[in-house]
Amino acid sequence: MRLILADDSVLLREGLTRLLADAGHEVTAAVGDGRALLEAVGERPPDVAVIDVRMPPTHTDEGLRAALAVRESHPGVGVLVLSQYVEKTYAARLLAGDAQGLGYLLKDRVSEVADFLDALERIHAGGTAFDPEVVRQLLLRTTRADPLSRLSPRESEVLRHLAQGYANAAIAARLYVSLSTVEKHINALMDKLELPRDPDYSRRVLAILHYLDA
Repeated sequence: MRLILADDSVLLREGLTRLLADAGHEVTAAVGDGRALLEAVGERPPDVAVIDVRMPPTHTDEGLRAALAVRESHPGVGVLVLSQYVEKTYAARLLAGDAQGLGYLLKDRVSEVADFLDALERIHAGGTAFDPEVVRQLLLRTTRADPLSRLSPRESEVLRHLAQGYANAAIAARLYVSLSTVEKHINALMDKLELPRDPDYSRRVLAILHYLDA
């Protein structure tokens, strides 16, 4: 796997580079700010970009804004965001699009080497990797209670298939129902989960996060 690292901490960049090399991966660039990240991705797109949230010059949300730019300009590049904090606004914007090949982990997880490497593999394969605390805080932002128990058995089954990454047509084929039936179930379960109709959020992704958190 080819990776680009973006973190303003030289020690963390060097440590991750060594860890990834030992695991058989190639770090093609290790940079310290968002502009350098975008230049490196443009010159040689990696399989996955590992991006810190807070980088120069303001040390606020440069990393997340760079991650959004990478997702827009190179949708085939997986993105793993690392942070000491849950930046809810930009995290929600990051999740508003296609969640395939996307992850958001707190930096404490890097100490769990096996979990970190597993997250990278899942993202590289087009899956997702979200820290449980990130999921919890994003869900608290969007709904007050857990209404999963309101779902019918078929709605729960559709949600389970959504969480596994199946498109609507594939779910219809697996459940032997029509595409319109699947779409009706999805709309119904999203309403029961009380997910907001807001352009800043992907209701499909929030539904999947709800399922994963449960």
